[in-house]
Amino acid sequence: MRVGLVLSEALTGLRRNASMVISVVLVTFVSLTFVGAAILMQMQIGQMKDYWADRAQVAIYMCTAISQAPTCTDGVATDEQLAEVQAKLDGPAISPLIRDMRFEDRDQAYANVIELLGADYAGVITPEQLNETYWINLVDQSQSNVIVEAFTGQQGVEEVKDQLQYLEPLFSALTVATYIAVGIAALMLVAAVLLIATTIRLSAYARRRELGIMRLVGASNRFIQTPFILEGVFAALLGSLLAGAAIIAGVHFGVDQYLRQRVDFVTTWVSVADAWVVVPILIVIGALLAALSAGFAIRRWLRA
Repeated sequence: MRVGLVLSEALTGLRRNASMVISVVLVTFVSLTFVGAAILMQMQIGQMKDYWADRAQVAIYMCTAISQAPTCTDGVATDEQLAEVQAKLDGPAISPLIRDMRFEDRDQAYANVIELLGADYAGVITPEQLNETYWINLVDQSQSNVIVEAFTGQQGVEEVKDQLQYLEPLFSALTVATYIAVGIAALMLVAAVLLIATTIRLSAYARRRELGIMRLVGASNRFIQTPFILEGVFAALLGSLLAGAAIIAGVHFGVDQYLRQRVDFVTTWVSVADAWVVVPILIVIGALLAALSAGFAIRRWLRA
């Protein structure tokens, strides 16, 4: 197959259908930008979960004099109740799950609260109002329900809290946003496939006399189809490159230059390096969709 002739025919087709090619480029660009955004959002969710899962703790709050829980009818947790909780934590069923643990008494809790809120609250809050607490880091944070179930309802224990649960609404919101981006991307990719197929049919129709002559002189179907497939691939490739550039620019300016400096509670963000990982995926997706849709369109046109 003469590569130069094939490329020349493909470029001729692109020039003849410039307006349709621009439409294909724009639709591919938008759709693959949404695909890249969805991939990056999933990477961001994964990084945040890994970061907080490693740092989130399970807190066992012991009863205070003002606790209203049914397990706190006797008032402040006694030394025996504290010892019972400690013994269960040290037992063979739970201790293998624990990476490290610390006990915070009322005085330590009071000092931490005053440091956090300021000295103005020293006369408002007293140590007796604060819980004695076991702070537990687990080997596997997904096993936190074991701790919660083991100590919920135990006398002297006011409440058992998994800190990772506070972040679940954020993770859920980001996941929903990812699904929305994927849905929009899927619709736009369908539109891109239809546009590519329409562009190839128009290009084939405009060159129908040339194609008829080529078939009469014995040109193979592969030789005839290849320029049209390349037209779709070139247009989709340009859209993919624009989408990749948009993803990299979005991460650089949107994440590195803006969010990273203004959102303090998120300490781990996707980086430009992650964006560069996504770019080849977008190029492959765009090229494959274009090649498949263009090949299918030209084969159907030639059979007609």
